[in-house]
Amino acid sequence: MKDVKVLGPGCKRCTATAEMVQAEADRLGVSIKLEKVTDYAAIAGYGIAATPGIVMDGKVVHAGGLPKAEDVARWLSA
Repeated sequence: MKDVKVLGPGCKRCTATAEMVQAEADRLGVSIKLEKVTDYAAIAGYGIAATPGIVMDGKVVHAGGLPKAEDVARWLSA
């Protein structure tokens, strides 16, 4: 199971990112634990300046703007 965190204040882009990650995981049959992190101090702790950010298994894989679905699929498959 992959541990996935979507970092952001809860804006539309952050919500869309979380939905995209879940949809790609479902499509690929990858089991994930999805957590939304909205605390600014926690987000800053990952070194994220622009949201939404994505952290998979403790590693920042994306920051700022909506990710591409194919990138999400690649991160989930790694």
